[in-house]
Amino acid sequence: MSFDGLFTRAITNELSSLLKGGRINKIHQPYKNEIILAVRANGVNHKLLLSAHPSYARVQITNEQYDNPNEPPMFCMLLRKHLEGFMIEDIKQAGLDRMIIFEVKGRNEIGDISYKQLIVEIMGRHSNIIIVDKNRNMILDSIKHVSFAVNTHRAIMPGQEYVLPPQQEKMNPFEAQEEDVLRVIDFNAGKLDKQLVSNFAGVSPVLAREIVFKAGLANRSTIPKAFTSMMSDFREHHYKPSITNGSNKEAFYLIPIEHLKGEAKSFDSLSRLLDRFYFGKAERDRVKQQGNDLERLIANEKEKNEKKILKLEQTLEDAKKAEQHQLYGELLTANIFMVEKGMKEITVVNYYDEDGASITIPLEPRKTPSENAQRYFTKYQKAKKSVNIVKEQIEIARAEVSYFDSLLQQVEAASPKDIEEIREELVEGGYIRARQKKGNKNKQNLKPILEKYRSSDDTEILVGKNNKQNDYLTNKVAARDEIWLHTKDIPGSHVVIRSKEPSEETILEAAQIAAYFSKARNSSSVPVDFTKVRHVKKPAGGKPGFVIYEQQQTVYVTPDEDMILKLKH
Repeated sequence: MSFDGLFTRAITNELSSLLKGGRINKIHQPYKNEIILAVRANGVNHKLLLSAHPSYARVQITNEQYDNPNEPPMFCMLLRKHLEGFMIEDIKQAGLDRMIIFEVKGRNEIGDISYKQLIVEIMGRHSNIIIVDKNRNMILDSIKHVSFAVNTHRAIMPGQEYVLPPQQEKMNPFEAQEEDVLRVIDFNAGKLDKQLVSNFAGVSPVLAREIVFKAGLANRSTIPKAFTSMMSDFREHHYKPSITNGSNKEAFYLIPIEHLKGEAKSFDSLSRLLDRFYFGKAERDRVKQQGNDLERLIANEKEKNEKKILKLEQTLEDAKKAEQHQLYGELLTANIFMVEKGMKEITVVNYYDEDGASITIPLEPRKTPSENAQRYFTKYQKAKKSVNIVKEQIEIARAEVSYFDSLLQQVEAASPKDIEEIREELVEGGYIRARQKKGNKNKQNLKPILEKYRSSDDTEILVGKNNKQNDYLTNKVAARDEIWLHTKDIPGSHVVIRSKEPSEETILEAAQIAAYFSKARNSSSVPVDFTKVRHVKKPAGGKPGFVIYEQQQTVYVTPDEDMILKLKH
């Protein structure tokens, strides 16, 4: 992973310069594996994110907004008891391991000075956040409990002694000279990048491949020079934090990753880089966990209605034979004297054909001549009546497919809060049963929270990310002469510009937001309609979020995620 020991060293230095001497004022645990510390240091308020997520573990200052649960988890309550009001005395790294230790000092409940350590271990699925009583070196608690049955080296449980993870016998890359690199690398064995990772502490596969790439023609001369040159830059904190987008991979690091041969975007701090790289990733993972059942239900309902349409269309095709059934019935009646019970078919002259051609009529052998004629008249009447009903059912099924298609798009762009609103909508629509909820019964009366953006000329732009928010925005919040936007014939969000006469630039920016929060997020030249709110109507009995509109104009935009993030308020 990109968050290796050298990156940990750099982020530790950054956090130390910002937070050392700061006071921990508030602690929240928005999600199962994440902790947010509100720290005031040097007259500035910071949000420190500690994540033990199995895929996105990290430590950083964040500017993202996190929704806190109504009731804080037990680990959060314990952190508040032991750390709120405490000062951060030091922030350090354990060697070149992916471990950051926060040394904190404060007074306990009886007023005595107390020293604690908040330790973040960034180890993939084994990542953890641990609070330790420093004087006794005893674990007070951790965000994940690990017993000796799982890890024979150490247990991470309340009351246990804190033991460092097993140390790897690797060389410190900052102390290595060119001859040291030559001594540990076997050039005949190949896979030079893997050899660098296995011999030097803190070096990730991403960095090792970059060193080999920068060496050019990898040999006994170029590899040591490339390695020691890069370590020299890192020792002096010469960084250029960047996200590199390759053709098949995206990676972040202290420098642009040139071997990916993609576009690199630089940032002025490691925390801003991490905010940008992980923007939406961890949240999408949480949404996937929370909304996996919803996504599966919605996809199944959509598929069920698509199959229903195919069957109905076949029924409609069969119904088009109604005229033929009527013809058979009339010809059988006219030629009843020629028909006998037991016949399988009969050929008669078609009186309605200008040329008087013959026509063969299939018969039911067990029926009498009159019963055969009546059978065709019955089919004719049934088919005739069914046409309108079938057409109506097809329209209903198509509306359902469109509705579930829009829900799939909303789930894709949803936050955990949005998922719950989508779930409520499906409960209200009778698609799923309501969950038994504890706590505040008035929660269901809370108004939907809309996403807010500011255009370049400081005009407010509001976005609904699900049908509840869309209905609330368009029908309750927006004024009649404000500008409403939606992607043309594509499932997406309702967007409203809080202005009666917005600038052309604001309209284009709002259109980009509408395109970004639509099924066409990754497309170019996306058509977006805009009109005044007064021209947007919700049909009686229409599905949640469904509207019709008129007097619209259309612009074509290509969503730019970086631009949209800059507009977020």
